[in-house]
Amino acid sequence: MSEYLVNLKQGIDFAPSSEIAEILQNVRTILTTRLGSVPLERDFGLSWEHIDQPINVARALMKAEIIEAVERFEPRAIVEAVSFDESVEDGQDGLTRPRVTISIKGEA
Repeated sequence: MSEYLVNLKQGIDFAPSSEIAEILQNVRTILTTRLGSVPLERDFGLSWEHIDQPINVARALMKAEIIEAVERFEPRAIVEAVSFDESVEDGQDGLTRPRVTISIKGEA
């Protein structure tokens, strides 16, 4: 089974070239959408409740929430790992960026 890294910086493709590209884009959309911001689907996205928590607590909460949201909103994807990009600049700015590795259900 192949694993794919979800790139949060990639743009929107309104005509994904494959099912894999569509799934990766869907996961990226889940990760970049704030909970409550989508009309008629207020449960879609990730909560920002963890924002002012200590970094280790915030990351643990984010990992759990990412796994649950992907399972719920993109059932074709399996979250294999959630880690976080770490850079001096992001640390100074108080940013933490998730790096999500997924595999695709049914893919050999």
